[in-house]
Amino acid sequence: MNSSPAKPKPVQEIDSVTIRFAGDSGDGIQLTGGQFTNTTAFAGNDLSTLPDFPAEIRAPAGTLPGVSGFQIQFGSHEVLTPGDTPDVLVVMNPAALKANVRELAPGNVVILNTDAFTAQNLTKAGYPANPLEDGSLSSFRVIPIPLTGLTDNALQGMQLTRTQVDRCKNFFALGIMYWLYERPLEPTSNWIRKKFQKVPLIAEANAKALAAGHAYAETTEIFEHHYRISKAPIAPGRYRNITGNEATALGLVTASRLAQRSVFYGSYPITPASDILHELSKHKAFGVRTFQAEDEIAAVGAAIGASFGGLLAVTGTSGPGICLKSEAINLAVMLELPLVILNVQRGGPSTGLPTKTEQADLLQVLFGRNGESPAAIVAPATPGECFPLVIEACRIAMRYMTPVFFLSDGYLGNGSEPWKIPRLNELPDLRVEHPSDPKIFQPYARDPKTLARPWALPGTPGLEHRIGGLEKQSGTGNVSYDPENHDRMVRLRAEKIDGIARDIPPTPVLGPREGRVLVVGWGSTYGTITQAVKELQKSGEPVAAVHLRHLNPLPRDLGAILQKYDTVLVPEINMGQLLLLLRAKYMVPAVGFNKVRGQPLKVSEIHVKIQELLNRPPNERRSSHA
Repeated sequence: MNSSPAKPKPVQEIDSVTIRFAGDSGDGIQLTGGQFTNTTAFAGNDLSTLPDFPAEIRAPAGTLPGVSGFQIQFGSHEVLTPGDTPDVLVVMNPAALKANVRELAPGNVVILNTDAFTAQNLTKAGYPANPLEDGSLSSFRVIPIPLTGLTDNALQGMQLTRTQVDRCKNFFALGIMYWLYERPLEPTSNWIRKKFQKVPLIAEANAKALAAGHAYAETTEIFEHHYRISKAPIAPGRYRNITGNEATALGLVTASRLAQRSVFYGSYPITPASDILHELSKHKAFGVRTFQAEDEIAAVGAAIGASFGGLLAVTGTSGPGICLKSEAINLAVMLELPLVILNVQRGGPSTGLPTKTEQADLLQVLFGRNGESPAAIVAPATPGECFPLVIEACRIAMRYMTPVFFLSDGYLGNGSEPWKIPRLNELPDLRVEHPSDPKIFQPYARDPKTLARPWALPGTPGLEHRIGGLEKQSGTGNVSYDPENHDRMVRLRAEKIDGIARDIPPTPVLGPREGRVLVVGWGSTYGTITQAVKELQKSGEPVAAVHLRHLNPLPRDLGAILQKYDTVLVPEINMGQLLLLLRAKYMVPAVGFNKVRGQPLKVSEIHVKIQELLNRPPNERRSSHA
């Protein structure tokens, strides 16, 4: 018998790859994807992720509504999106295959758990015949692996229940993928020991399954070679992998330190914003005060009270919660108190698609209150950018004494990317002085630069003043029903918000400063738009892009920029909300590209739409100098 070691398999160098893990929630798909992501970040690749949670919280196992997915693209170069479609699909059951196979291109790899393709599971997934036998997968490279049985064999003799053994198969699959893409085992092994330190048997079982999967891929003939993806070139600095919700929470903690005041976060749990509350609750040592209220109205009411008391006040929710908070937000507008409102958007209307993403709340936060009720709006473009943008929201709120909306979404909140930890000297000073002299104090006097009223702290001798939702008299803050005063105060509140534009830096343009097509985006469409535009620019096409972070007010130079291009394209995950605003404000014949499927836009879709506009006959395009 030949006992010589197996010959090492060849290594193929590739630039990037997109992998999607899919299965039931009970299969640990999000955990698997998260560990693969953290290990990939540790390996030095750039990356972008898309966790895709099932539509139903407790859908029956093996059914389409219960399918959970996690997609990651990583590479040796800048990675802007989690990828349009997976190059490799790893599925744990027939339902996961059926929910995802339509997105595969011919030749893509499908790694599947053959043990799950039983008659019962095929029926649950709606398969009339076994796709492993009927030829329907013939255009793909299918790698069948009996994951359940192999995991069982690897854990023989460990005195585990059948359920406990079955829950380890995701680590077996993870070990296979680690070998296939040269990922180190140590980060996940260390995580397992820490996570399950109170149940050593489970820790040992998961670690053994991970190692067994790695050994299986290395020693069997299922793979001809494995893949190597070099480290991505990145700017020097300290990095960590971070989700948008984590970045938002850490940004709030940082803002409280920069402002030298405690942050108060009043929230009611709601998908996909709940993780911000969870993360902030860990930071009591930094003076963070979290309040899980009995409902959305109580959460924002408490935050307004905290703002009146001098704290950095924040409330967080998603679109349905904004509806419930709207009257209280209007109170903050009338009181002219600083308040940051986080909206991690999801699909609507009503309860809508709680686990899916959408950009459909822009008009809601801009106009969804009675009366002339202006508020500032900022929107991050990437998960990591949630950190500086929520600090910017805090800065605007305290400098201008106004509510500020922070528009994230499910894709940004749950998605992750490598984030460079900033240095302290790169962050703004958020300290605000409070009035103390009763001889010159007027509660609704105006700062000549910002038009903000003074932020008087309760208990300051001689600074007692009236507060409430009725119209205020200019200067004194007394209740006023005078028509002229109301007109003056309405205009002052609007002028104050408009004046924020003086703080917005010049708008960066990706590409030529004039040309045929300008693509304008906001929020989570950034990666998709940027990649599509860069690809076309490499082909010599006269296309450029602008991505907005300040949505109310808009940048002062935006109108002039829009006039420099024949056509303006506005891709959005809604029915055309920014498009409506740009047409109304700047009178430009902008074109929308709109999809509301609960998923991010694809690079290929934007690419096709831009090419369509570039191919328009000259008489269908306006002059760039119009």
